[in-house]
Amino acid sequence: MERLAAWIEKLLFSRLGGKKLLRGLLYIFLALLAQTMVLNRVRILGVCPLVLPAVAVALGMFHGASWGALLSLAMGFFADMAFVENSVTFTLLFPLLAFGAGFLAQFYINRRFFAYMGAALLGLLATGLVQMLLVVAKDSFALVMLPTLALQTLWSFPLAVLAYYPAAHWLKP
Repeated sequence: MERLAAWIEKLLFSRLGGKKLLRGLLYIFLALLAQTMVLNRVRILGVCPLVLPAVAVALGMFHGASWGALLSLAMGFFADMAFVENSVTFTLLFPLLAFGAGFLAQFYINRRFFAYMGAALLGLLATGLVQMLLVVAKDSFALVMLPTLALQTLWSFPLAVLAYYPAAHWLKP
C-alpha cells in the first residue's frame, strides 16, 4: 500500500506537478460553474452556448494529450450530470476532443491563440454534430437541426476566447 501511495505521489508531483493539477481542476470547476449557472440560462432562439468543448480543447493543448483527456473525462462526467438529456455523451466526447487537441499541439500545431481557436471551432462543431446525430438516432432527421447546429456553434465560438486565456496562463506546458 505504501508503494502504491509513493507511486501515485511520484506520478502526480513529478510528471504533472501538483500545482498544475490543482489549477486544472480549478479551471474545470470554474468552467462547469459558468456553464451550469450562467450559460444554460442564456438562450437565443432556444439554443444555449456551450463553453465546455472549448475547455476540453484547452485542457488537451495545455495539459497534454493524456492528462488533458483524463481531466476532460472528469469534466464530461460532471457535465453529463448537469445536462439531463445526455447519458454519457460528454463523458465520451470530451476526452476525445482533449486527446485530439493535445496530439495536434504536440506534433502539428502550436499552442497559440489562432491555432487554439481553430481547434476549438472543430471541437464545437464535433459536439454539435454528435448531439444532432443522437437526436437523429432516437427520433428522425429534420432540416431545422442544421440551423440549430450552426447557431449553437456560432453562439459558443466567442466564449472559446474566454476559455483560452486562463488555460494559456495557468496551465502552460
